[in-house]
Amino acid sequence: MIEAQNITKRYGDLTAIERVTFTAAKGEVLAFLGPNGAGKTTTMRILTCFMPATEGTARVAEFDCFEQPAEVKRRIGYLPETPPVYQELTVTEYLTFVGRIKGLGAADLRRGLDRVVEQLSLGDVRHRLIANLSRGYRQRVGLAQALLHDPPVLILDEPTVGLDPKQIIEIRELIKSLAGSHTVILSTHILPEATAVCQRVVIINGGRIVAEDTPERLSARLRQSEKISVTVKQPPADLTARLQALPGILNVFETADSGALLLECALGQDRRDDIARYIVSNGWGLIELKTVSLTLEDVFLHLIQHEEGLAGTSPSQGPPSIQEPRNA
Repeated sequence: MIEAQNITKRYGDLTAIERVTFTAAKGEVLAFLGPNGAGKTTTMRILTCFMPATEGTARVAEFDCFEQPAEVKRRIGYLPETPPVYQELTVTEYLTFVGRIKGLGAADLRRGLDRVVEQLSLGDVRHRLIANLSRGYRQRVGLAQALLHDPPVLILDEPTVGLDPKQIIEIRELIKSLAGSHTVILSTHILPEATAVCQRVVIINGGRIVAEDTPERLSARLRQSEKISVTVKQPPADLTARLQALPGILNVFETADSGALLLECALGQDRRDDIARYIVSNGWGLIELKTVSLTLEDVFLHLIQHEEGLAGTSPSQGPPSIQEPRNA
């Protein structure tokens, strides 16, 4: 549904993005994740035909973004970082105006307007001036215009900026509900956002793609050992040393939580049965035992710090060693 191949954007001597390549399948929700200034918005603007790339190709719904921009725009709903709303209009007037620009007939416009007003809980404000709305409501109006013509592709650039916690949850649930019927690219620097709604993650830093996979596979790729968290009710004074002596245990670390220890085992070895049996047989009171996985935040920080560590090195050194071939 979306395919970017080696797209590069230069402004004179400044390279905003370089050889960015990724795909998004039909019905997939893809997170485009990176710190501020990484190149997310530049990539989104190229995919939405807002501006051309210097090099490379991009296609949306089988149409070329550079040669067939009108066809691409008909099939995209786009929410830029700053919602494109006219504050002197009411919500209904603005959405009607947008619908007519998008070429919707009277019946389709009426149905689309009713649908997005309900989806985004805009019924109470639909007749109010946009200038008098809160920032959160303006963001929702911006999302409504992207959804109005029910496009197969949605490109959302920081869609929850300015929303309160309740509104953020509602928008995330809406985005999740669109999976399957819409292809969604969600550009964000908010890590919980990507974890909550997306099936796959593309991480960009310094204008380059540094990783692409599901959050689970990215975590597994970076993991160097198995980690198990253990909480004991009545730990002996030498609990750390005694657990350290168990077969297969590489290290034992104290955590900030009282009574909790982090046990490190060799990669691919699950020692939970042995650990649980040992603690229970000694009568120490096993409260909790669970595996600990890398979070998306851990993965993100590791990759970004690795990239920053490579800054200034020769391009011949290539990408980080943790990166694997696509579709591996």
